[in-house]
Amino acid sequence: MSHSLMPRTEIHPTRVAMGTASARHFLHRVRHVLATKPLCRVIFGCAPSQDEFFAGLLAETRGDPALWSRVEVFHMDDYVGLTEDAPQSFRHYLRRHLLDHVAVAKFHLIRGEAPSPEAEAARYAGLLGAAPIDVIGMGLGENGHIAFNDPPVADFADSVLAKVVAMDEICRQQQVNDGCFPRLEAVPRLAITITVPVFARAGSLVCTVPGPRKAQAVRGALTAPVGSSCPGTILRVHPDSALFLDRDSATLLETSAKPAS
Repeated sequence: MSHSLMPRTEIHPTRVAMGTASARHFLHRVRHVLATKPLCRVIFGCAPSQDEFFAGLLAETRGDPALWSRVEVFHMDDYVGLTEDAPQSFRHYLRRHLLDHVAVAKFHLIRGEAPSPEAEAARYAGLLGAAPIDVIGMGLGENGHIAFNDPPVADFADSVLAKVVAMDEICRQQQVNDGCFPRLEAVPRLAITITVPVFARAGSLVCTVPGPRKAQAVRGALTAPVGSSCPGTILRVHPDSALFLDRDSATLLETSAKPAS
């Protein structure tokens, strides 16, 4: 594993302030890419923890809607077996929080209901690998996962860009904790996800993590040994990563992470 770095880390007093700051940073990176390229390829994580980030993106581009016409959008993952109109589908989430409000250059969706999840993962991997990914807007799971790369299946040296995974129990319970499903039995057991190397090779990582249930994952991402036991440690080996927290998610950190002014 390469030399460990520390991501730029900001702690904000509220979720709204955190989301605004992370959105501004994300858009700064997008505009930097568009200064030299006709199109910026981005990937978004979709979860209730990202609500304020997406609200910030819409607010910050209200005066510049044309920016989105040069942005090609992917999402990180989706559940096997769910159609796009299912409320828990991440395609549904992304349309509701972003794509119904702005006109992007292109949106590549993961078809969770595809007859062959493995073939769908391979198709999506081909789209991801067609050109570099410039910016990723992401979160951290309660178990330290990134996308659906839970510790049991995360592989920092994965040979593919997308794959079918079995979600671990902590991850599935988080979906209930987030209010996405009424009970554990209702949460799908399989998902299609981008893999850890997609994060490692992206130009920039912008990670937004609010809430007390994420405090342990935040501490792990910043202090645990880099590797699959805490996939969020990828932030420490990426040359351009930034971590945006609220007070609740930062409660287990030491003073090395400075509160945002």
